[in-house]
Amino acid sequence: MASIRDLRSRIKSVGNIRQITRAMEMVASTKLRRFQDRAVASRPYAVEIAGMVARMGALLGEALAERPLFQKGKGDKTLVLVVSSDRGLCGAYNSNLFRSLELWLRERGSRPVDYYVVGRKGYQYLTRRGREVERFLVEPPLEKMDYRGAARIARLLTDAFLSGKYSDVVVFYTAFESMVRYVPKSPQLLPINASAMLNDGKADKDGKSGGDMILEPEPAVIFDRLVPRYLETRIYNALLESLTSEYASRRVSMKNATDAARTMQGALKRVYNKKRQENITKELLDIVGGAEALRG
Repeated sequence: MASIRDLRSRIKSVGNIRQITRAMEMVASTKLRRFQDRAVASRPYAVEIAGMVARMGALLGEALAERPLFQKGKGDKTLVLVVSSDRGLCGAYNSNLFRSLELWLRERGSRPVDYYVVGRKGYQYLTRRGREVERFLVEPPLEKMDYRGAARIARLLTDAFLSGKYSDVVVFYTAFESMVRYVPKSPQLLPINASAMLNDGKADKDGKSGGDMILEPEPAVIFDRLVPRYLETRIYNALLESLTSEYASRRVSMKNATDAARTMQGALKRVYNKKRQENITKELLDIVGGAEALRG
């Protein structure tokens, strides 16, 4: 059994760890609120621009499928954008994302894949498994990513798709659904699904056809300007959702670690008090025994 000195040292160490995890929990909670507000604020814009693209697509009709971004790429590879975290201590956030990626790769079989990566954990995971990362996007860091940075990533993906090297582009990220629920997702970014867009754009909220609108300039010009904004918004939302999910997972993990440290510290204190009481009792018995011996 550990000595009183060892128990006292362990109690102090666990207490220090508890203070650190508590501080990290508070920091994660603060940042979570900030990024959650940004993610929630961006959703109405994302919904509106997707609706506008759908309505414009309905006006174009069959001509929509003739645009390069709506056709399958000429290459035989798939380009995958993996959005992970830069730091650890966020529970199963990264491992759930990587598990989703592995399941997707298993379903694909031997078809080749290239990777663009946001976040150091994703880069480390792929390189440790011998998978070459085509681009590691480190600037700006995910935590400082703004719409301009997301637009740059969207342009990189679009240019790579139009180069003829890839057949499609898929984004792996974590969608934020609630404080305790964040789900890995893998939507196809390119080519854009024309049939789904036409179905979504047949009518607006009032049930009126998009053909009743008078547009200037013509719908094709507006549509071609809207599509890049639509792709940029999808990337920006994926980055925001991932970052919000990361801090939500880190907050829960640090809270669990703080509670575990509190429980462990209480258990160690009970053992310490029991051990100390045993030593005091033993010393009292020795004193009484010695006094009895002298008296006899």
